[in-house]
Amino acid sequence: MNVRTKPENRIWNPACECMPRKELEALQLKRLKKVVKTAWDKLPYYRKKMEAAGVGPKDIRSLADVAKLPFTTKDDLRGCFPYKGFAVPMEDIVRIHASSGTTGLATVVGYTRKDLDTWSELMARLQTAAGVTKSDIVQIAFGYGFFTGGIGHHYGVEKVGAAVLPVSSGKSERQIQIMRDYGSTVLICTPSYGMYLAELIGKMGVRPELRLRLGLFGGESWTEPMRHALEKGLGVFATDNYGLSEVMGPGVSCECVEQKGMHISEDHFLPELIDSATGAPAADPAGAGGELVLTTLTKEGIPVVRYRTRDLCHFLPGECPCGRTGRRMSKVSARSDDMLIIRGTNVYPQQIEEALLSVEGVAPHYQIEVSREGALDELEVLVEATEAIFFDQMWKQQEMKGKIERKLETALGVHARVRLVEPGSTPRSEGKAVRVVDKRKKG
Repeated sequence: MNVRTKPENRIWNPACECMPRKELEALQLKRLKKVVKTAWDKLPYYRKKMEAAGVGPKDIRSLADVAKLPFTTKDDLRGCFPYKGFAVPMEDIVRIHASSGTTGLATVVGYTRKDLDTWSELMARLQTAAGVTKSDIVQIAFGYGFFTGGIGHHYGVEKVGAAVLPVSSGKSERQIQIMRDYGSTVLICTPSYGMYLAELIGKMGVRPELRLRLGLFGGESWTEPMRHALEKGLGVFATDNYGLSEVMGPGVSCECVEQKGMHISEDHFLPELIDSATGAPAADPAGAGGELVLTTLTKEGIPVVRYRTRDLCHFLPGECPCGRTGRRMSKVSARSDDMLIIRGTNVYPQQIEEALLSVEGVAPHYQIEVSREGALDELEVLVEATEAIFFDQMWKQQEMKGKIERKLETALGVHARVRLVEPGSTPRSEGKAVRVVDKRKKG
């Protein structure tokens, strides 16, 4: 496949995904009351937080009353390690997933049989919205195991009725060989790994032999320029999907083929936007937006009330042409805890990616290094230029370097040094890319 082709608009469960708004809100309130009562009765850590806030289940009379409830944070869930956050007996838990725990205790999540059925339903919605059909052969290049991405997508693809190739991550040349041998039509992985595979496919010269038509990318934030690079490099129609293990895994929201925002499965998750600094409701949800907060409405194993995702986005007004009625969020623009403060200026990695990929001759591979010289923070961006630029005359390299630095300063409001590096020299990832290396001394 050599051109991006928009799939047909399809809906997996019209009764739920296209539910009239009043019916949806009545269902949300019914489920919200139930989950708050469960948290009060079954989760001592959360009951203690509610008592400290002077609120209880009887105070939830409308959807707006959710703002009275205290937040749940990642630290709260780490404090429940391993099973104190479970609201059902262990004999009712049939699956356990967990975060890596590389920066502290892991966050552990448990699923009942009903939770797994719900998750499979949500994933079938996601994949159908992206254009997957029974006729597809779906190659999953997410890691399996404790990470929720691989297994979550696996069960959804089986529910849709497509064929699954459970390749998992890694062994990139083998990934491409499998695409050729088995006729993969859909690729599911992180966008950064998708770009690495596109690079290898180009080097191997095998793209004309591939049947890929769709790419479902998630697990990390990515920009519109990255979408265009993925579509060009892989020859696919690329869609985004969003989720996090603390509230389910992938399947919280997804793009449909109209690509006019991410549809939140509001019959299972109650979304809010807040001001990250104050915790108050976002002043302009459809404009400046805010931090996404989610309450699980149907999860049995580990219900979560007002979970602070740290992901920044905004809500989209109006209706999507696809017919779904759930609220739409923008693609995640950044994570509040990914923010770098450089000489008093807030800088997000996504801003840098968007600026870089707007410059012709820049490859979609880069790394950001932050250091401190004396009392001042310094920002340096390692940028892979194309071979034609990197191996050209020195004055042309300097011209490109200056152009990128001006583009970054305009986008960020702070100067960043640019170092052009040889194609293929920045780290490649078979999972989530490590974009930022912070060399500042902690103290």
